[in-house]
Amino acid sequence: MRAPDFWSGGSGGIAPLLLSPIAALYAAATARRMARPGWRAPIPVICCGNATAGGAGKTTVALDLGQRLSNRGVSTHFLTRGYGGKLKGPVRVDAAQHDSQAVGDEALLLAATRPTWVAVDRAAGARAAVEAGAQAIVMDDGLQNPKLEKDLSLLVIDGSYGFGNGHIIPSGPLREPVAAAAARCRAAVLIGEDEANALAALPPGLPVLRARLVPGPEAELLAGQPVFAFCGIANPRKFFVTLQQAGAVLAGRVAYADHYPFDAGDMRDLLAQAEALRAIPVTTWKDYVRIPPAFRNRVTVLSVKLEWEEPVSIEALLDPLAQRVPVPA
Repeated sequence: MRAPDFWSGGSGGIAPLLLSPIAALYAAATARRMARPGWRAPIPVICCGNATAGGAGKTTVALDLGQRLSNRGVSTHFLTRGYGGKLKGPVRVDAAQHDSQAVGDEALLLAATRPTWVAVDRAAGARAAVEAGAQAIVMDDGLQNPKLEKDLSLLVIDGSYGFGNGHIIPSGPLREPVAAAAARCRAAVLIGEDEANALAALPPGLPVLRARLVPGPEAELLAGQPVFAFCGIANPRKFFVTLQQAGAVLAGRVAYADHYPFDAGDMRDLLAQAEALRAIPVTTWKDYVRIPPAFRNRVTVLSVKLEWEEPVSIEALLDPLAQRVPVPA
């Protein structure tokens, strides 16, 4: 879906006010749901969540934590709902059998690095991961899902968007009040500069870990080159800015709704636009897995990774969890 314009910070108008009764019901329903107890897994469970609908960088943070745990010798499995996919799970993602229509785009990105489970019922997904030998679970999203108890939850914030207009769905992008989400988190992770003044909405005393997205090795090949950028992510501006920071010349750009399912007609049109501009068609990994396979070899991908301002801070949060990892019999 594409978020309404009035969800953005600074966008007011009458719509949020008119929708406020529904927003109040939504918030109350979320609070009731979160009061329910969940299943406690016998292994550490880490949740990369956010307070808003849409992307905040959760998958990128999850990938980073998965690598850090792996570096410690911990067999880490990812767990996600599989947004945009039709499978309810629990099912282990297999890139040879599953596409984005089956398991969603984030699941495919996660599965490219380590075992990944799609499950609408997070507790059932966690049980499957444990039975398959997982020593730790990293959840991509799920902060507002009470079925699985978390040992460490992180509130991921997109610095360029923050908490939007600060209202609850459908008046704004918040899934629940910021204070309620933050109360269940050990720390916040701010990605990029705090352009939307999101930190002011956080409760005093909540640690804030700062990080930024840095372009992958493809950036060197794109520096100085004209590119035609297209994507269907929650915050397309981040992708376009990253390309410019990498030195690419943005000859054209197209933004679709988040999780947009590209078809052959879309791709023919996009490639024709790129050719007319004599530019390299470029997209994100998340979009690439939603492109029909026949067109993928004609598109360049710009990857990104997380760079922590103080890596020691995130490692310190992982220390006690890594020490709890069960030793194989």
